[in-house]
Amino acid sequence: MSRFKRGAGLDSRAGFRQQKEECPVPNGLLKGARQSGQLNLSGRGLTEVPQSVWRLNIDPPEEAQQNVSFSASDRWWEQTDLTKLLLSSNKLETLSEDVKLLPALVVLDIHDNQLRTLPATIGELEQLQKLNLSHNKMTDLPLELWNLTNLRCLHLQQNLLEQLPSELGQLCQLEDLDLSNNKLIIVPDGLANLNNLVKLNLSFNSLKSLPSAISEMKNLRMLDCSRNQLESVPPVLAQMASLEQLYLRHNKLRFLPELPSCKTLKELHCGNNQIEVLEAAHLKHLSALSVLELRDNKVKSLPEEITLLQGLQRLDLTNNDLSSIPCGLGNLPKLTSLTLEGNPLRTIRRELLTKGTSELLKYLRSRIQEEPDGNLKDEPKTAMTLPSQSRINVHAIKTLKTLEYSQKQEAAIPDDVFDAVSDGAVVNVNFSKNQLTEVPPRIVELKDTLADLNLGFNKLSAVPIEFSKLQQLVHVDLRFKAFPDVLYRILSLETILMSNNQVGAIDPLRLKLLDKLSTLDLQNNDIMQVPPELGNCTSLRALMLDGNPFRNPRAAIVAKGTDSLLEYLRSRIPT
Repeated sequence: MSRFKRGAGLDSRAGFRQQKEECPVPNGLLKGARQSGQLNLSGRGLTEVPQSVWRLNIDPPEEAQQNVSFSASDRWWEQTDLTKLLLSSNKLETLSEDVKLLPALVVLDIHDNQLRTLPATIGELEQLQKLNLSHNKMTDLPLELWNLTNLRCLHLQQNLLEQLPSELGQLCQLEDLDLSNNKLIIVPDGLANLNNLVKLNLSFNSLKSLPSAISEMKNLRMLDCSRNQLESVPPVLAQMASLEQLYLRHNKLRFLPELPSCKTLKELHCGNNQIEVLEAAHLKHLSALSVLELRDNKVKSLPEEITLLQGLQRLDLTNNDLSSIPCGLGNLPKLTSLTLEGNPLRTIRRELLTKGTSELLKYLRSRIQEEPDGNLKDEPKTAMTLPSQSRINVHAIKTLKTLEYSQKQEAAIPDDVFDAVSDGAVVNVNFSKNQLTEVPPRIVELKDTLADLNLGFNKLSAVPIEFSKLQQLVHVDLRFKAFPDVLYRILSLETILMSNNQVGAIDPLRLKLLDKLSTLDLQNNDIMQVPPELGNCTSLRALMLDGNPFRNPRAAIVAKGTDSLLEYLRSRIPT
């Protein structure tokens, strides 16, 4: 007699066994879950969750009915309650009410399924701290969901939600709320009660305004309202003293918000709006700002007060209506990225814009020496002529702390160039556009002061280990076929620009050790796979990967920006 017929006639559990065969979950996986308290069923093509999962901590395992002698590791009655259940990337259209049978759950991840709603019993998971429901088809949520007052992280992005109830404010322990990529027209005033919220993502919705109550979230550090219909932001936003990152890209703003109390604001992203005027009042309080992104607006002029932003590292003014910029930008000590393409600039030649930030800042510094009538001051006649007839500007070495020897087509840097430095404390070195096949060995002589080194457009194939002695180095521009191993050893690095190379891979574990690294530009290389562990490099504020042949993450994810990209990569790390 076949097993199926015997079960149909005699065994009351036959239906359960048949379901188990349709949605197989290996017994070994269930056994491991009883011991570890964690169960990962992601990417198994499940159309429903087997009953054996919901009843994991209730029913004795099958082996218990067949074996009465147990080793210490097989004592199922001493099992651990399931605290983490991962069901992502399946084909689930509904979630069983039996989810309540796992009351000890702390983490429940159901992202990337076909769910349209949730059972009311979700509200009985009182221990739940992280709930990921992103990338589903939900149009509404049960009121019971808002009873989960221990939630710390709630991800609802990429659904079809048009509104949220004021009961959302009951989640008073919430720290991370992602509502991006829905169809929200308004957000409830109940947000004001989320006093512990640190990250709030409202991007890719249809919001025309923000509630004034948003200012009550005193611990909020990151607010993303990109890709909405905002024409203004409420003045009370200026009271958010903890805010560090504010994203307002792709809206309909005509003015930059005034943020007098945002003393800790580090990043302000307002690209792709309709901003025409930038006034001193918009800038004078932003003393901590490191990134100001205003690309694709209609800004006609920059106030001189922008030069007071002494911590500014990245300034993006691409595609505006600027005809000139303050020369004082050249003296900003931390500015490593200044982009001005697409402006009708009268005072800066187009070819200068293509040479990179370092060259541009040097040019601006040189213009500071102009007299009021616009004529350049006579430079002190301290330039010296080498046997090679190459001129070295000793004045630049002494006053600008810059050693310039670029576009000479030299295969090696003459010793006279380094000799000219003598005891000068050189901070910037530009040896770009030569024929160098190796890093000049004498560069190590500048290890105590060198912060900015441009070796771009040479023929380098490797970097010597001695390069790691440049422990003051902050900004390096290189061109390579492989990511130089030595860069992983320079812990002071804040910026690595390696676009337009042939780099095929990076080591995310070693990269994570560079805890000061904020900008990593790997655009237009040969990277076939982006390691998920790169998401753990949380110091990164600008990660640029466009123009590589990898298929995952998709271009749409890369386009969302660094924070979203890093978060996506972290979600892909195997657990």
